[in-house]
Amino acid sequence: MTDNGGAIALPGLAGRRVAITAGAGGIGLAIARLLAAQGARLAICDVDPDALDTAAAELGAEVALLADVADERPVEVFFRETAARLGGLDALVNNAGIAGPTAGVEEIDLDSWQRCLDVGLTGQFLCTRAAVPMLRAAGGGAIVNMSSAAGRFGYAFRTPYAAAKWGVIGFTQSLAKELGPDDIRVNAILPGIVEGPRIDGVIAARAAQTGVSVEAMRAEYVGRVSLRRMTPPEDVAAMAAFLISDAGRNLSGQSFPVDGNLESL
Repeated sequence: MTDNGGAIALPGLAGRRVAITAGAGGIGLAIARLLAAQGARLAICDVDPDALDTAAAELGAEVALLADVADERPVEVFFRETAARLGGLDALVNNAGIAGPTAGVEEIDLDSWQRCLDVGLTGQFLCTRAAVPMLRAAGGGAIVNMSSAAGRFGYAFRTPYAAAKWGVIGFTQSLAKELGPDDIRVNAILPGIVEGPRIDGVIAARAAQTGVSVEAMRAEYVGRVSLRRMTPPEDVAAMAAFLISDAGRNLSGQSFPVDGNLESL
């Protein structure tokens, strides 16, 4: 069985109410597009107003608000509006994160370190704290937390990012135990080298840090993947949709790499 776009129709997604942070670009937008195609009802937030307007129009999102997930007040407003307009919540995708600085640990200033953790880890806490009462009221649901391959390998010269993503794994496993009795499933996705402007910037920064060409650094990154290719954001979206759907109803507390078998970072 397929939907109108030709994708496999996953059970239970039609009508499911899903909140997605950083849902107007990159992986978040890919997730939102797939869920919309499957008939889900969407609430998205982002920090880019132009991208948010464009995505909301494309997706038909019922909620589309500017919100920095590291800021408690906008997060509260986003989930209050989600409750009002969607009538509740069935799933949360904690997708927001930033790359953080590329530098040796002795060169990283405290503000840069803190900002990376605030968005990538504390933001997940703030959004989950707001969403859990809504998920309980719905009789259960799913939370998908975006980690990274850096959350299992570590990442030299990217210590704030790696620390945040390792923290997401601990947060995920702890929540799965805590929320399981409420029939709330919590899993993490660990994307690898995902195609798009963000990885282009990461590769350029890493090349500058280590004194090699951008082309050589790109080849080095791809060479660490067993399948010798980057991962399209749509592949990460497919995993998120599966975990939110009824097909993933017995998956919780797990970390799922989507990376072509990335061997190292």
